[in-house]
Amino acid sequence: MSQNLYVTGAERGSGKSVIVLGMMEFLLGRAGKVGFFRPVISASNQPDQLIHLIATHYQLDIPYEYMYGSTADEAHALLAADRHDELLNKILDKYKRLEVICDSVLCAGTDYAEAGRSAPEFDFNADIANNLGCLLMPVVRGDDRTVAQIVDATSAFKMGLQERDCDIGAIVVNRVDKAQVEDVRQALQHSLRGLIASYVVPVEPLLDQPTISDIAHTLGAEFVYGEEEQLTREIIGFKIAAMEVPDFLQYIAAGDLIITPGDRADIILASLISHPSTNYPQISGILLTGKPMDEPVRRLIDGLSTLPFAVLSVPTDTFTTTMNVSKVEARLEPENERKLAAALGVVEESIDLDALGQLLSTATVTRVTPLMFQNDLIRRAKIERRRIVLPEGDDERILRAAEILTLRGVAEIILLGNEAKVREHIEALGLHLGDIEIIDPLTSKLRDEYARTYFKLRERKGISLEMASDTMADVSYFGTMMVHLGHADGMVSGAKHTTQHTLRPAFEIIRTRPGTSIVSSVFIMCLEDRVLVYGDCAVNPNPDAGQLADIAISSAETAVMFGIQPRIAMLSYSTGESGKGAAVDKVREATRIARKLRPDLKLEGPLQYDAAVNASVAKAKFPDSEIAGNATVFIFPDLNTGNNTYKAVQQSAHAVAIGPILQGLNKPVNDLSRGCTVTDIFNTVAITAIQAQTGAAM
Repeated sequence: MSQNLYVTGAERGSGKSVIVLGMMEFLLGRAGKVGFFRPVISASNQPDQLIHLIATHYQLDIPYEYMYGSTADEAHALLAADRHDELLNKILDKYKRLEVICDSVLCAGTDYAEAGRSAPEFDFNADIANNLGCLLMPVVRGDDRTVAQIVDATSAFKMGLQERDCDIGAIVVNRVDKAQVEDVRQALQHSLRGLIASYVVPVEPLLDQPTISDIAHTLGAEFVYGEEEQLTREIIGFKIAAMEVPDFLQYIAAGDLIITPGDRADIILASLISHPSTNYPQISGILLTGKPMDEPVRRLIDGLSTLPFAVLSVPTDTFTTTMNVSKVEARLEPENERKLAAALGVVEESIDLDALGQLLSTATVTRVTPLMFQNDLIRRAKIERRRIVLPEGDDERILRAAEILTLRGVAEIILLGNEAKVREHIEALGLHLGDIEIIDPLTSKLRDEYARTYFKLRERKGISLEMASDTMADVSYFGTMMVHLGHADGMVSGAKHTTQHTLRPAFEIIRTRPGTSIVSSVFIMCLEDRVLVYGDCAVNPNPDAGQLADIAISSAETAVMFGIQPRIAMLSYSTGESGKGAAVDKVREATRIARKLRPDLKLEGPLQYDAAVNASVAKAKFPDSEIAGNATVFIFPDLNTGNNTYKAVQQSAHAVAIGPILQGLNKPVNDLSRGCTVTDIFNTVAITAIQAQTGAAM
């Protein structure tokens, strides 16, 4: 059991949720099953916002009722009746029930609107943390304060906690003006004398901007029009539109929420027309007040194929609505990947997580879980950021993944495509990728250099310089040449192109690593309680024994690269010496060759899948093997078997399949499925970046 952590705001408006999110990400990378707990929630008839965020984003398999101790009404009644100990026991009992099923628990304190009317919430949270046996991490508000005021507030909270015998793990000052960060950091180190760890987290403007969803939730607005992806658009400002259209158009700004009466058809239609116009900034949405939209106008809009933004409606008048909008606070929601990435990025940049890990004395991990694996990917990729080129810059999934990768600081992304069209697509999606590098192979100054290089590589194949220039207009060839010449460290493609379209340039330009006879692939299979490696499930239809041995060796090296101890099972329809036939003989010979080439590897074959993965089956079929029943790397005899098996496990066991990850090339190029998700792209880019850190694809 690792040391549990209690994060609480030291006051209202501290931005505790951002720190809680970062700490959950941190703990999930260092423990098996991490639980989330709140001592008090607002009400029992609606989900707690922070529990919903954490449980949904991290897909916690924990009943909701396990994740809180008491409702606010219950807490108020017990405290009013001077039954403080009864409330503590109630919270502690529920906490212990959660702790039993988890390796570590993150607790999030009250929201300074919940705990006790009879006792200050600061005291309440300190008392709860003590009774739960948690290290306390108070979060102090840093915005709208001078450096001296921040230090004074922090010192006061520290003294108050020490008077209550709290164990303080670290103090976080959040939402500090970026110009003050270094001064605050130095002042805190001097004030605390190094006795308590302190971290300073700068303000992140993106997190302070409410979204269309925040407006709808807070005001109880009706969605007149709105697609799911439009709800996460940030609102930078708002405009009251009660003037004539020409005057209105002079005042709109990018990211505005337009507030106008529902009968102002002229403003509504002008707003819709302004969005595709290059002469006006793009607004975030429209909020209609008072009476509903007139039916003819509604019918006109209904005839449009799509709307560029959401349209909301509230029954209140324009003045009241505007006052309500001005009070809406930005929230973190699980659907808003952009904000979550920004929150995690600013926390990971500001808090020394390695030092914090030592402080919490995290227990030794005995297994690698999917969340731990992904967390490790991100951590390792960020150690030495690499330039990764994504040739399919016009694909929405690629752009959304590029934004998250950039916000998390995982890699430096280069997009290929027509720059004007790609940036137009970025703006239409409302993404924050203003500084991203975009290269158009058709007009790039690099094209001539790339063509000459390709001509030299392929001259013996009968290619002319003119043909080479035409070839470099293709985004896959251009991206591969960037990697070959060191202008990028790796490439990820395949969201819109076939595997062959991605691999052919790599075979022609980058070629295989010395000592490797074949380029192959693996999928990293993230099951509920373990991570396995499957190879080859994507590239080679029917490898011979020598190639199969090469695939096994490359797959073992890939496993090591990603922190998985390789215990290799050479799979067949027969286990040990029981079977005969060409197929099983091939696996038997591949096993012999691999052992000769790499006697240091733990490798067994032929093995059936059940004997490789199930200890009880292994005991009956192959009792003397240290690999059987305990395998982590599975080598399939052919593509038909491997491809079908990984998809069967993915679908039936709800496993996350990361890949295919190519191995055997001189430099990393990885392929995506055309049905890939944003998460698939994110993971593959992180893996490619780590491959690039080694100096070659494994």
